[in-house]
Amino acid sequence: MKNNKESSVTWLALFTTSGTLVCCAIPITLVTLGMGATVASMVSAFPFLITLSAHKPWVFGISGLLLALSGYMMYRANRVCPSDPQLGALCEKSHRWNKVVFWLSVILWAIGFFAAFLALPLQMWFEG
Repeated sequence: MKNNKESSVTWLALFTTSGTLVCCAIPITLVTLGMGATVASMVSAFPFLITLSAHKPWVFGISGLLLALSGYMMYRANRVCPSDPQLGALCEKSHRWNKVVFWLSVILWAIGFFAAFLALPLQMWFEG
């Protein structure tokens, strides 16, 4: 049962961190590459992007909290798999997949955070 909760939180963290990419990293990257028209068409097709980017501190805060919770649930000391060989193997396989999804989520979150909060100040600092 605990592993199911761990898996659910891990997938929820992946979903929310993907939202950070969609709201902030992809549009900023496209505008930087001179594809502003692409961003304008994305916003007209998906108007929720404006809401996400307007509330990006909340988006990143909530997704960061979910990542922290997912990491805690995955790496806590009292995680045990059943002693039955078949169930134990399934539990270990599930835990390995949860780690992959978790670290993928962390990478996506870090890319989004860099694009949303650090890219412009760093660019201004290097130019100034």
